Amino acid sequence: MTAPRFRSDAPEIHRPYTAADDRYGRFEYRQVGASGLYLPPISLGLWWNFGDNVPFDQQRAVLRHSFDNGITHFDLANNYGPPYGSAETNFGRMMREDFGRYRDELVISSKAGWDMWPGPYGDLGSRKYILASAEQSLTRMSVDYVDIFYSHRVDPVTPIEETIGALHQLVQQGKALYVGISSYSAERTAIAAAVAHSMGTPLIIHQPAYSILNRWIEDGLTGVLRQEQMAAIAFTPLAQGLLTGKYLGDGRGQRSQKRASLPEKPLSHSTIAALRSLNTIAKERGQTLAQMAIQWVLREPTVCSALIGASSIEQIDENLAALDGPAFDIDELERIDALAEGIDVDIWAQSSKL
Repeated sequence: MTAPRFRSDAPEIHRPYTAADDRYGRFEYRQVGASGLYLPPISLGLWWNFGDNVPFDQQRAVLRHSFDNGITHFDLANNYGPPYGSAETNFGRMMREDFGRYRDELVISSKAGWDMWPGPYGDLGSRKYILASAEQSLTRMSVDYVDIFYSHRVDPVTPIEETIGALHQLVQQGKALYVGISSYSAERTAIAAAVAHSMGTPLIIHQPAYSILNRWIEDGLTGVLRQEQMAAIAFTPLAQGLLTGKYLGDGRGQRSQKRASLPEKPLSHSTIAALRSLNTIAKERGQTLAQMAIQWVLREPTVCSALIGASSIEQIDENLAALDGPAFDIDELERIDALAEGIDVDIWAQSSKL
């Protein structure tokens, strides 16, 4: 496995972009369920660092560097920002100026399901919302279609046939090549998959929260995914920073942008101690805590990709280096399991309840 290809994009960011010739030599791509689609083991999510809160040239440098190192999958949603829609708008500018000629080498995804605009038609899973949102996303991103479109979350009221039917319609219209779901429970995933198969547009992928600290998918969902021949792409594999070095000091962490799902108060002494012990295991493996956490997620056979967030090319390089780590042995996995049980932070717990 080769080292990440470093491109000093900062002083050349306004020059025309040409992708690295060796961008496909770093790792093997992973099949998405039983489909013909393959994803890189690490994908880039544009949730928080690609809105109007981050300088555009900084975003551009991260995406260029990612693609130069084989990260072909960029994951978005209608309300990514801040503000809502800005991540797709900024990405659309990069499609026009940088990545347009590489469109057929990219896997671009978007979603609808969380609140996007006021009123009763801009949230959850109705046909009206999903189809209108998809049209808006395509316009913002300057593309004719997305490779994957997701139902971003369960709608407890709208019939699942309507929600999945809207995804099916996007495929029939040529506006999405594949479709998937995000944060659906095992039971609802099985129902959604059955409905999708009956319509002739199978769900190929599920996007759940999954990390050392959040293992809800192991309580039934991975079994359903295997049965339905679907893959998972895990978001928040670093538990939104908890599985990095940020919280190993006093437990407060260092972040310039506050997100509601992160802890607002210092972590408990027992949690900090457990995180430090996890960090010790990582060091013994020659890894950072973040690298070990990413590799741990990818050890699960149903997970085809780990969806990371990054605000710098250095973070991209650190995460890519996770792919160079040694295989876990049984003792390491047992130690990680025991330490995770002592950590009292529950990230994205709602994923297991719908």
